[in-house]
Amino acid sequence: MDRKTLLMIINPRAGRSKPTGPLLDAAAVFSEGGYLLSLHKTSAPRDAMVHAAKYGGDYDVVVAVGGDGTLNEVACGLMQLEHPPLLGYLAQGSTNDFAASLQIPADPAEAARRMLSCRPRRLDVGLWNRHHFMYVATFGAFTRTSYTAPQAAKNALGHFAYILEGMKDLNSLRPYQVRITADGENLDGEYLFGAVCNSTSIGGLMRLDPQRVVLDDGKFELLLIPSPKTPADLQNLVMGLLEQRYDREGLIFRHVSSVHLETESAPAWSLDGEYAPSSPVVDIVNCHQALEVLL
Repeated sequence: MDRKTLLMIINPRAGRSKPTGPLLDAAAVFSEGGYLLSLHKTSAPRDAMVHAAKYGGDYDVVVAVGGDGTLNEVACGLMQLEHPPLLGYLAQGSTNDFAASLQIPADPAEAARRMLSCRPRRLDVGLWNRHHFMYVATFGAFTRTSYTAPQAAKNALGHFAYILEGMKDLNSLRPYQVRITADGENLDGEYLFGAVCNSTSIGGLMRLDPQRVVLDDGKFELLLIPSPKTPADLQNLVMGLLEQRYDREGLIFRHVSSVHLETESAPAWSLDGEYAPSSPVVDIVNCHQALEVLL
């Protein structure tokens, strides 16, 4: 009987301070589990996407090895295939939001063993205009937070390091006047931040209740932070962020399958932590259970 095949697409720039030994342990686990392995080390941005699209269909499993940006590229490549293979993820980045949502073990060998023993699960994938994303699309304040917070502060303060970094954005970024339609509901207004996500963690800054986030239900979680008009609005905003209560008065939280946004001053966007080109019109659609993932 032919052996199963597995392609590991490895981003060597992700988690530079992490030792390579655990990845070799994970490769050994896959090999002992009956897989014939191929490894591809990326050399440039979009390399993971191109390689996954060109060669992913030749394998039974494609495993993204790196941070959430690497996972995004691999998923985008697989979404170009008529019949995508199974997707796996060895999280080696600094934030690893999606891995946290999926409770993927941080140890690569342990994560590999779990992949071999689990049943595949189909997950929703987002489509932002023509770009796919696995777990989150954001605009406005906090968009850069997880990538600008100093590593020493993150090590010492954890979640509050992201809060402090995000508060800097509140002073420097202006609100955006956005026309928003979400599943037919009009949510026009001035917003400091917006996220359309399929995750319990957003950029290391925000945590959503796992009981309210279902990764394969055809729905995204939409979080909008309006620009505060009064001191009371500002207090609600700060308390909502600190207490992680996003359905608090002054914040907007919805479960939606599609979002249409229009703005005259196009804000910067981030897809799975990677910057996307600004656009005055953005359509976000949930691709229900589009990829089969080993969790």
